[in-house]
Amino acid sequence: MLPGIFHRDPVLFMPATESMDSVNLLIHFHGSEAVVGYAIQQHSGWVGVSVNLGSGSRAYGTPFEGSGAFEALLAAIAESVGVPIRLVYLSGFSAGYGAVRAILRSEHYPSIDGVLLLDGLHAGYVPDRTPLSDGGTIDERDLDAFQRLATDAILGKKHFAITHSSVFPGTFASTTECADLLLRANGIAREPVLREGPLGMQQVGQSQSGNFQVLAFAGNTAPDHIDHLHALFYFMELLE
Repeated sequence: MLPGIFHRDPVLFMPATESMDSVNLLIHFHGSEAVVGYAIQQHSGWVGVSVNLGSGSRAYGTPFEGSGAFEALLAAIAESVGVPIRLVYLSGFSAGYGAVRAILRSEHYPSIDGVLLLDGLHAGYVPDRTPLSDGGTIDERDLDAFQRLATDAILGKKHFAITHSSVFPGTFASTTECADLLLRANGIAREPVLREGPLGMQQVGQSQSGNFQVLAFAGNTAPDHIDHLHALFYFMELLE
């Protein structure tokens, strides 16, 4: 545990039997702590932190908006790990993207080496709650930090990987719609594929330019959504 930072203490996972002179750090937002622990076990030279702050992207974004929370979190991690941290990566499942976005919008952007979003990339519609099919548009302001990151990833400066299902919430832009917007903005085509992914997931698309990747998967149910979280161990490879 890393106490005293949030209302719910983050959980640190560090291999106990491995002698390390430095480590990569993954800070994951939203979802079962056990999933993060398992993923770290599968990747030598990594430590991980699981952060759960509640429901909805606002529960994750607000604590990182100019409060010093990210500095406090990094300091607590560094003290507990006890060896130098080589690279810092963020991952977010579902609503966890709210924390990732807030951190990317902050002065800490230069210190983030990469981001993995697991079926968690959303934006509002304009007018509010008006989907594209009814004449609405995506509020691109909600994606500004991710567009900046995509640009840097394409140039090889950072890593950025997105996985998404085919779930459509209806009242706000889906992960598919938001990924489409980022791909179009960067002149990247959707590349259809049909292959088996982790945990029996069905991959239907893959697009890449530089270190920016988007992996599309079939499925529009809650279990399909959760599969993206459970496959964290597999998708971490996109950051390496």
